[in-house]
Amino acid sequence: MYQVSDSKALLRGHRRLLAARSTPAGGRVSRTVVLLGLTSLITDISSEMVVTVLPLYLVAIGGFSPLAFGFIDGLYNGATALMGLASGMIGDRFRRHKETAATGYGISAVCKLLLAVVGTGVSAIGAVVLLDRAGKGIRTAPRDAMISLATPRDQLGMAFGVHRAMDTTGAVLGPLLAFALLAAAPLAFHTVFLVSFFLALLGVGVLVLFVEQRGPVAGAQAPERPPALSGAFALLRLPRYRALMCAGAALSLATASDAFVFLALQKELDLGTSLFPLLFVASSGTYMLLAVPAGRLADRFGRGRVFLAGYALLLGVYLAVLSPLGGWLLLVVALGLLGAYYAATDGVLMALGSTVVPEEVRGSGLALLGTATSIARLVASVAFGALWTLWTLNGAFIAFGAALVVATALAGFLLVRAPEPAA
Repeated sequence: MYQVSDSKALLRGHRRLLAARSTPAGGRVSRTVVLLGLTSLITDISSEMVVTVLPLYLVAIGGFSPLAFGFIDGLYNGATALMGLASGMIGDRFRRHKETAATGYGISAVCKLLLAVVGTGVSAIGAVVLLDRAGKGIRTAPRDAMISLATPRDQLGMAFGVHRAMDTTGAVLGPLLAFALLAAAPLAFHTVFLVSFFLALLGVGVLVLFVEQRGPVAGAQAPERPPALSGAFALLRLPRYRALMCAGAALSLATASDAFVFLALQKELDLGTSLFPLLFVASSGTYMLLAVPAGRLADRFGRGRVFLAGYALLLGVYLAVLSPLGGWLLLVVALGLLGAYYAATDGVLMALGSTVVPEEVRGSGLALLGTATSIARLVASVAFGALWTLWTLNGAFIAFGAALVVATALAGFLLVRAPEPAA
Protein backbone atom coordinates (compact mmCIF):
# COMPACT_ATOMS: atom_id res chain seq x y z
CA MET A 1 0.00 0.00 0.00
CA TYR A 2 1.28 3.45 -0.91
CA GLN A 3 1.26 6.36 1.51
CA VAL A 4 0.31 9.91 0.55
CA SER A 5 2.57 12.35 2.28
CA ASP A 6 1.13 15.50 0.67
CA SER A 7 -2.30 16.59 1.89
CA LYS A 8 -2.82 18.58 -1.31
CA ALA A 9 -2.24 15.44 -3.36
CA LEU A 10 -4.81 13.64 -1.20
CA LEU A 11 -7.31 16.43 -1.80
CA ARG A 12 -6.68 16.32 -5.55
CA GLY A 13 -7.24 12.59 -5.56
CA HIS A 14 -10.52 13.00 -3.67
CA ARG A 15 -11.70 15.59 -6.18
CA ARG A 16 -10.79 13.32 -9.07
CA LEU A 17 -12.81 10.51 -7.46
CA LEU A 18 -15.85 12.77 -7.10
CA ALA A 19 -15.46 13.94 -10.69
CA ALA A 20 -15.25 10.34 -11.88
CA ARG A 21 -18.46 9.45 -10.04
CA SER A 22 -20.33 12.37 -11.64
CA THR A 23 -19.03 11.65 -15.14
CA PRO A 24 -21.44 9.50 -17.16
CA ALA A 25 -20.23 6.16 -18.44
CA GLY A 26 -20.38 5.32 -22.12
CA GLY A 27 -23.93 5.30 -23.45
CA ARG A 28 -25.33 7.14 -20.38
CA VAL A 29 -25.99 10.75 -19.53
CA SER A 30 -25.44 12.55 -16.24
CA ARG A 31 -28.06 13.21 -13.55
CA THR A 32 -27.86 16.91 -14.39
CA VAL A 33 -28.90 16.26 -17.99
CA VAL A 34 -31.82 14.08 -16.89
CA LEU A 35 -33.11 16.61 -14.34
CA LEU A 36 -32.76 19.48 -16.80
CA GLY A 37 -34.64 17.33 -19.28
CA LEU A 38 -37.43 16.82 -16.72
CA THR A 39 -37.57 20.57 -16.09
CA SER A 40 -37.85 21.19 -19.83
CA LEU A 41 -40.45 18.42 -20.20
CA ILE A 42 -42.79 20.01 -17.67
CA THR A 43 -42.11 23.52 -18.95
CA ASP A 44 -42.74 22.46 -22.54
CA ILE A 45 -46.10 20.98 -21.61
CA SER A 46 -46.94 24.46 -20.36
CA SER A 47 -45.39 26.33 -23.28
CA GLU A 48 -46.76 24.13 -26.05
CA MET A 49 -50.28 24.38 -24.66
CA VAL A 50 -50.01 28.08 -25.46
CA VAL A 51 -47.98 27.79 -28.67
CA THR A 52 -50.46 25.36 -30.21
CA VAL A 53 -53.51 27.55 -29.64
CA LEU A 54 -51.92 30.99 -30.08
CA PRO A 55 -51.98 31.05 -33.92
CA LEU A 56 -55.66 30.12 -33.97
CA TYR A 57 -56.43 32.44 -31.04
CA LEU A 58 -54.86 35.43 -32.77
CA VAL A 59 -55.99 34.74 -36.36
CA ALA A 60 -59.49 33.31 -35.74
CA ILE A 61 -60.45 35.13 -32.53
CA GLY A 62 -58.27 38.25 -32.65
CA GLY A 63 -58.65 38.77 -36.42
CA PHE A 64 -54.89 39.22 -37.01
CA SER A 65 -53.72 39.59 -40.62
CA PRO A 66 -50.87 37.34 -41.84
CA LEU A 67 -48.47 40.30 -41.53
CA ALA A 68 -49.56 41.11 -37.96
CA PHE A 69 -49.31 37.46 -36.99
CA GLY A 70 -45.89 37.28 -38.64
CA PHE A 71 -44.76 40.15 -36.42
CA ILE A 72 -46.00 38.40 -33.25
CA ASP A 73 -44.55 35.08 -34.36
CA GLY A 74 -41.26 36.80 -35.15
CA LEU A 75 -41.15 38.16 -31.61
CA TYR A 76 -41.91 34.68 -30.31
CA ASN A 77 -39.03 33.16 -32.26
CA GLY A 78 -36.50 35.98 -32.21
CA ALA A 79 -36.92 38.02 -29.04
CA THR A 80 -34.62 35.68 -27.13
CA ALA A 81 -31.55 37.21 -28.73
CA LEU A 82 -30.33 40.03 -26.49
CA MET A 83 -31.54 38.43 -23.26
CA GLY A 84 -29.74 35.23 -24.20
CA LEU A 85 -26.47 37.09 -24.55
CA ALA A 86 -26.89 38.82 -21.19
CA SER A 87 -27.86 35.64 -19.33
CA GLY A 88 -25.04 33.63 -20.87
CA MET A 89 -22.51 36.25 -19.79
CA ILE A 90 -23.96 36.46 -16.26
CA GLY A 91 -23.87 32.68 -15.88
CA ASP A 92 -20.24 32.56 -17.02
CA ARG A 93 -19.07 35.53 -14.97
CA PHE A 94 -20.60 34.45 -11.66
CA ARG A 95 -20.71 30.67 -12.32
CA ARG A 96 -24.44 30.80 -11.57
CA HIS A 97 -25.96 29.06 -14.55
CA LYS A 98 -28.69 27.44 -12.45
CA GLU A 99 -29.93 30.63 -10.82
CA THR A 100 -29.89 32.48 -14.15
CA ALA A 101 -31.89 29.71 -15.84
CA ALA A 102 -34.41 29.64 -12.97
CA THR A 103 -35.03 33.38 -13.43
CA GLY A 104 -35.88 32.84 -17.07
CA TYR A 105 -38.22 29.94 -16.32
CA GLY A 106 -39.98 32.06 -13.68
CA ILE A 107 -40.55 34.99 -16.05
CA SER A 108 -42.05 32.72 -18.69
CA ALA A 109 -44.37 31.19 -16.09
CA VAL A 110 -45.78 34.60 -15.13
CA CYS A 111 -46.43 35.40 -18.80
CA LYS A 112 -48.83 32.44 -19.10
CA LEU A 113 -50.97 34.10 -16.44
CA LEU A 114 -50.78 37.46 -18.20
CA LEU A 115 -52.07 35.98 -21.47
CA ALA A 116 -55.32 35.13 -19.69
CA VAL A 117 -56.02 38.77 -18.78
CA VAL A 118 -54.57 41.07 -21.48
CA GLY A 119 -57.10 40.42 -24.27
CA THR A 120 -56.29 40.26 -27.99
CA GLY A 121 -54.86 43.71 -28.72
CA VAL A 122 -51.72 43.62 -30.86
CA SER A 123 -49.73 45.81 -28.47
CA ALA A 124 -50.80 43.88 -25.35
CA ILE A 125 -50.16 40.45 -26.88
CA GLY A 126 -46.88 41.70 -28.33
CA ALA A 127 -45.70 42.91 -24.93
CA VAL A 128 -46.51 39.61 -23.20
CA VAL A 129 -44.94 37.56 -25.99
CA LEU A 130 -41.83 39.73 -25.84
CA LEU A 131 -41.56 39.22 -22.07
CA ASP A 132 -42.17 35.47 -22.41
CA ARG A 133 -39.47 35.12 -25.05
CA ALA A 134 -37.14 37.23 -22.90
CA GLY A 135 -37.64 34.56 -20.23
CA LYS A 136 -36.80 31.85 -22.76
CA GLY A 137 -33.72 33.80 -23.82
CA ILE A 138 -32.58 34.08 -20.21
CA ARG A 139 -32.92 30.35 -19.51
CA THR A 140 -31.74 28.71 -22.74
CA ALA A 141 -28.02 29.54 -22.75
CA PRO A 142 -27.37 28.72 -19.05
CA ARG A 143 -29.33 25.48 -19.40
CA ASP A 144 -27.37 24.39 -22.48
CA ALA A 145 -24.14 25.40 -20.78
CA MET A 146 -25.01 23.18 -17.80
CA ILE A 147 -25.67 20.26 -20.18
CA SER A 148 -22.39 20.68 -22.05
CA LEU A 149 -20.33 21.18 -18.88
CA ALA A 150 -21.76 17.98 -17.38
CA THR A 151 -21.00 15.86 -20.49
CA PRO A 152 -17.79 14.44 -22.00
CA ARG A 153 -16.99 15.93 -25.38
CA ASP A 154 -17.49 12.72 -27.35
CA GLN A 155 -21.03 12.31 -25.95
CA LEU A 156 -22.34 15.84 -26.53
CA GLY A 157 -24.62 14.87 -29.40
CA MET A 158 -26.27 12.12 -27.35
CA ALA A 159 -26.62 14.34 -24.25
CA PHE A 160 -28.31 17.13 -26.17
CA GLY A 161 -30.39 14.50 -27.97
CA VAL A 162 -31.61 13.05 -24.66
CA HIS A 163 -32.46 16.52 -23.35
CA ARG A 164 -34.28 17.47 -26.56
CA ALA A 165 -36.16 14.16 -26.52
CA MET A 166 -37.42 14.83 -22.99
CA ASP A 167 -38.15 18.44 -23.88
CA THR A 168 -40.15 17.30 -26.90
CA THR A 169 -42.08 14.78 -24.83
CA GLY A 170 -43.56 17.85 -23.19
CA ALA A 171 -44.19 19.27 -26.65
CA VAL A 172 -46.27 16.15 -27.37
CA LEU A 173 -48.21 16.17 -24.09
CA GLY A 174 -48.90 19.93 -24.11
CA PRO A 175 -50.93 19.99 -27.35
CA LEU A 176 -52.81 16.86 -26.23
CA LEU A 177 -53.82 18.62 -23.03
CA ALA A 178 -54.82 21.73 -25.00
CA PHE A 179 -56.82 19.51 -27.37
CA ALA A 180 -58.66 17.93 -24.45
CA LEU A 181 -59.51 21.33 -22.96
CA LEU A 182 -60.69 22.78 -26.27
CA ALA A 183 -62.66 19.62 -27.10
CA ALA A 184 -64.53 20.03 -23.81
CA ALA A 185 -64.99 23.78 -24.35
CA PRO A 186 -64.09 24.91 -27.92
CA LEU A 187 -63.35 28.54 -27.01
CA ALA A 188 -61.83 28.04 -23.54
CA PHE A 189 -58.53 29.70 -24.42
CA HIS A 190 -58.23 31.39 -21.01
CA THR A 191 -58.54 28.02 -19.27
CA VAL A 192 -55.65 26.76 -21.39
CA PHE A 193 -53.54 29.74 -20.32
CA LEU A 194 -54.30 29.23 -16.60
CA VAL A 195 -53.49 25.51 -16.62
CA SER A 196 -50.30 26.35 -18.50
CA PHE A 197 -49.32 28.79 -15.74
CA PHE A 198 -49.57 26.21 -12.94
CA LEU A 199 -47.57 23.65 -14.91
CA ALA A 200 -44.85 26.24 -15.55
CA LEU A 201 -44.55 26.80 -11.78
CA LEU A 202 -44.03 23.05 -11.31
CA GLY A 203 -41.18 23.09 -13.84
CA VAL A 204 -39.48 25.94 -11.97
CA GLY A 205 -39.76 23.94 -8.75
CA VAL A 206 -37.95 20.91 -10.23
CA LEU A 207 -35.04 23.10 -11.36
CA VAL A 208 -34.71 25.02 -8.09
CA LEU A 209 -35.08 22.05 -5.74
CA PHE A 210 -33.29 19.19 -7.50
CA VAL A 211 -30.74 20.40 -10.08
CA GLU A 212 -27.29 20.92 -8.57
CA GLN A 213 -25.03 23.79 -9.63
CA ARG A 214 -21.87 22.34 -11.13
CA GLY A 215 -18.70 23.74 -9.59
CA PRO A 216 -15.35 24.31 -11.34
CA VAL A 217 -13.62 21.22 -12.72
CA ALA A 218 -11.13 19.72 -10.24
CA GLY A 219 -7.62 20.92 -10.94
CA ALA A 220 -8.76 23.64 -13.36
CA GLN A 221 -7.25 27.06 -12.96
CA ALA A 222 -9.51 30.07 -12.55
CA PRO A 223 -9.37 32.55 -15.44
CA GLU A 224 -7.13 35.57 -14.90
CA ARG A 225 -10.10 37.87 -15.49
CA PRO A 226 -13.82 37.18 -14.98
CA PRO A 227 -15.56 36.28 -18.26
CA ALA A 228 -17.10 39.26 -20.04
CA LEU A 229 -19.31 39.64 -23.08
CA SER A 230 -16.27 40.74 -25.07
CA GLY A 231 -14.88 37.25 -24.52
CA ALA A 232 -17.84 35.75 -26.36
CA PHE A 233 -17.47 38.18 -29.27
CA ALA A 234 -13.77 37.33 -29.37
CA LEU A 235 -14.85 33.83 -30.40
CA LEU A 236 -15.69 35.29 -33.80
CA ARG A 237 -11.96 35.21 -34.49
CA LEU A 238 -12.14 31.41 -34.48
CA PRO A 239 -12.85 30.18 -38.05
CA ARG A 240 -15.03 27.25 -36.93
CA TYR A 241 -17.17 29.36 -34.60
CA ARG A 242 -17.56 32.08 -37.22
CA ALA A 243 -18.56 29.49 -39.81
CA LEU A 244 -21.15 27.98 -37.46
CA MET A 245 -22.70 31.36 -36.74
CA CYS A 246 -22.91 32.38 -40.41
CA ALA A 247 -24.25 28.97 -41.45
CA GLY A 248 -26.89 28.92 -38.70
CA ALA A 249 -28.02 32.48 -39.44
CA ALA A 250 -28.24 31.91 -43.20
CA LEU A 251 -30.32 28.78 -42.77
CA SER A 252 -32.60 30.43 -40.19
CA LEU A 253 -33.34 33.27 -42.61
CA ALA A 254 -34.89 30.68 -44.93
CA THR A 255 -36.83 28.85 -42.19
CA ALA A 256 -40.60 29.29 -42.18
CA SER A 257 -42.09 29.16 -38.70
CA ASP A 258 -43.95 26.01 -37.65
CA ALA A 259 -47.04 28.14 -37.11
CA PHE A 260 -47.16 29.07 -40.81
CA VAL A 261 -46.75 25.42 -41.82
CA PHE A 262 -49.59 24.43 -39.51
CA LEU A 263 -51.84 27.26 -40.67
CA ALA A 264 -51.20 26.16 -44.25
CA LEU A 265 -52.12 22.57 -43.40
CA GLN A 266 -55.24 23.70 -41.56
CA LYS A 267 -56.30 25.79 -44.56
CA GLU A 268 -55.58 22.98 -47.00
CA LEU A 269 -57.33 20.26 -45.00
CA ASP A 270 -60.04 22.46 -43.40
CA LEU A 271 -59.28 21.27 -39.86
CA GLY A 272 -61.51 22.30 -36.96
CA THR A 273 -60.43 24.41 -33.98
CA SER A 274 -60.10 21.50 -31.56
CA LEU A 275 -57.99 19.46 -34.02
CA PHE A 276 -55.44 22.21 -34.65
CA PRO A 277 -53.24 21.39 -31.58
CA LEU A 278 -52.83 17.81 -32.85
CA LEU A 279 -50.63 19.09 -35.69
CA PHE A 280 -48.03 20.02 -33.07
CA VAL A 281 -48.37 16.58 -31.48
CA ALA A 282 -47.50 14.74 -34.69
CA SER A 283 -44.37 16.75 -35.49
CA SER A 284 -43.21 16.81 -31.87
CA GLY A 285 -43.75 13.06 -31.56
CA THR A 286 -41.45 12.44 -34.51
CA TYR A 287 -38.88 14.80 -33.02
CA MET A 288 -39.10 13.00 -29.68
CA LEU A 289 -38.50 9.58 -31.25
CA LEU A 290 -35.61 10.70 -33.48
CA ALA A 291 -33.74 13.17 -31.22
CA VAL A 292 -31.51 10.58 -29.50
CA PRO A 293 -30.77 8.53 -32.67
CA ALA A 294 -29.94 11.76 -34.51
CA GLY A 295 -27.59 12.80 -31.69
CA ARG A 296 -25.83 9.42 -31.84
CA LEU A 297 -25.50 9.67 -35.61
CA ALA A 298 -24.06 13.17 -35.24
CA ASP A 299 -21.46 11.96 -32.69
CA ARG A 300 -20.46 9.06 -34.92
CA PHE A 301 -20.59 10.38 -38.49
CA GLY A 302 -20.16 14.12 -38.08
CA ARG A 303 -22.43 16.76 -36.57
CA GLY A 304 -22.07 19.09 -39.54
CA ARG A 305 -23.34 16.42 -41.96
CA VAL A 306 -26.39 15.64 -39.84
CA PHE A 307 -27.09 19.36 -39.35
CA LEU A 308 -27.14 20.04 -43.10
CA ALA A 309 -29.23 16.93 -43.76
CA GLY A 310 -31.82 18.35 -41.39
CA TYR A 311 -32.34 21.38 -43.61
CA ALA A 312 -32.77 19.11 -46.62
CA LEU A 313 -35.66 17.59 -44.66
CA LEU A 314 -37.10 21.08 -44.09
CA LEU A 315 -37.04 21.65 -47.85
CA GLY A 316 -39.09 18.47 -48.11
CA VAL A 317 -41.68 20.07 -45.80
CA TYR A 318 -42.02 23.05 -48.15
CA LEU A 319 -42.38 20.76 -51.16
CA ALA A 320 -45.03 18.69 -49.37
CA VAL A 321 -47.11 21.81 -48.60
CA LEU A 322 -46.84 22.89 -52.25
CA SER A 323 -47.58 19.43 -53.66
CA PRO A 324 -51.00 18.15 -54.77
CA LEU A 325 -51.01 15.68 -51.88
CA GLY A 326 -54.03 15.82 -49.63
CA GLY A 327 -55.66 14.18 -46.65
CA TRP A 328 -53.73 11.96 -44.27
CA LEU A 329 -50.86 11.47 -46.72
CA LEU A 330 -50.06 15.20 -46.66
CA LEU A 331 -50.20 15.24 -42.87
CA VAL A 332 -47.93 12.21 -42.47
CA VAL A 333 -45.31 13.45 -44.94
CA ALA A 334 -45.23 17.11 -43.88
CA LEU A 335 -45.34 16.56 -40.11
CA GLY A 336 -42.96 13.59 -40.20
CA LEU A 337 -40.37 15.57 -42.16
CA LEU A 338 -40.79 18.57 -39.85
CA GLY A 339 -40.12 16.48 -36.74
CA ALA A 340 -37.11 14.81 -38.35
CA TYR A 341 -35.74 18.25 -39.29
CA TYR A 342 -35.81 19.37 -35.66
CA ALA A 343 -34.17 16.15 -34.48
CA ALA A 344 -31.28 16.67 -36.86
CA THR A 345 -30.70 20.37 -36.19
CA ASP A 346 -31.81 21.70 -32.80
CA GLY A 347 -29.52 19.94 -30.33
CA VAL A 348 -26.89 19.22 -32.97
CA LEU A 349 -26.14 22.93 -33.44
CA MET A 350 -25.49 23.35 -29.71
CA ALA A 351 -23.31 20.22 -29.72
CA LEU A 352 -21.33 21.72 -32.59
CA GLY A 353 -20.90 24.97 -30.68
CA SER A 354 -19.85 23.14 -27.51
CA THR A 355 -16.86 21.60 -29.29
CA VAL A 356 -15.52 25.06 -30.13
CA VAL A 357 -16.41 27.31 -27.18
CA PRO A 358 -14.03 27.19 -24.16
CA GLU A 359 -15.57 26.24 -20.82
CA GLU A 360 -15.07 29.64 -19.18
CA VAL A 361 -17.31 31.35 -21.79
CA ARG A 362 -19.52 28.37 -22.63
CA GLY A 363 -22.79 30.07 -21.67
CA SER A 364 -22.19 33.36 -23.48
CA GLY A 365 -20.58 31.61 -26.45
CA LEU A 366 -23.59 29.36 -27.00
CA ALA A 367 -25.88 32.34 -26.38
CA LEU A 368 -24.16 34.35 -29.09
CA LEU A 369 -24.59 31.44 -31.47
CA GLY A 370 -28.27 31.25 -30.56
CA THR A 371 -28.63 35.01 -30.95
CA ALA A 372 -27.66 34.89 -34.60
CA THR A 373 -30.27 32.24 -35.36
CA SER A 374 -32.95 33.92 -33.21
CA ILE A 375 -32.61 37.28 -34.95
CA ALA A 376 -32.63 35.54 -38.32
CA ARG A 377 -35.84 33.68 -37.40
CA LEU A 378 -37.48 36.93 -36.33
CA VAL A 379 -36.68 38.44 -39.75
CA ALA A 380 -37.86 35.24 -41.47
CA SER A 381 -41.26 35.27 -39.72
CA VAL A 382 -41.93 38.91 -40.59
CA ALA A 383 -40.78 38.30 -44.17
CA PHE A 384 -42.99 35.23 -44.56
CA GLY A 385 -46.02 37.12 -43.23
CA ALA A 386 -45.32 39.96 -45.65
CA LEU A 387 -44.95 37.59 -48.62
CA TRP A 388 -48.20 35.84 -47.70
CA THR A 389 -49.96 39.23 -47.51
CA LEU A 390 -48.52 40.59 -50.76
CA TRP A 391 -48.58 37.37 -52.79
CA THR A 392 -50.16 34.10 -51.71
CA LEU A 393 -49.35 31.42 -49.15
CA ASN A 394 -47.91 29.17 -51.87
CA GLY A 395 -45.85 32.07 -53.22
CA ALA A 396 -44.29 32.57 -49.79
CA PHE A 397 -43.35 28.88 -49.57
CA ILE A 398 -41.84 28.94 -53.07
CA ALA A 399 -39.69 31.95 -52.17
CA PHE A 400 -38.53 30.37 -48.91
CA GLY A 401 -37.79 27.07 -50.65
CA ALA A 402 -35.51 28.79 -53.16
CA ALA A 403 -33.82 30.72 -50.36
CA LEU A 404 -33.29 27.50 -48.39
CA VAL A 405 -31.51 25.82 -51.32
CA VAL A 406 -29.10 28.76 -51.55
CA ALA A 407 -28.60 28.90 -47.76
CA THR A 408 -27.89 25.16 -47.50
CA ALA A 409 -25.26 25.37 -50.23
CA LEU A 410 -23.64 28.35 -48.47
CA ALA A 411 -23.70 26.61 -45.08
CA GLY A 412 -22.13 23.48 -46.56
CA PHE A 413 -19.35 25.55 -48.08
CA LEU A 414 -18.66 27.32 -44.78
CA LEU A 415 -18.61 24.14 -42.68
CA VAL A 416 -16.34 22.30 -45.12
CA ARG A 417 -13.84 25.16 -45.07
CA ALA A 418 -13.76 25.09 -41.25
CA PRO A 419 -13.90 21.38 -40.27
CA GLU A 420 -15.03 20.18 -36.84
CA PRO A 421 -12.19 19.76 -34.30
CA ALA A 422 -11.25 16.19 -33.43
CA ALA A 423 -12.51 14.89 -30.08
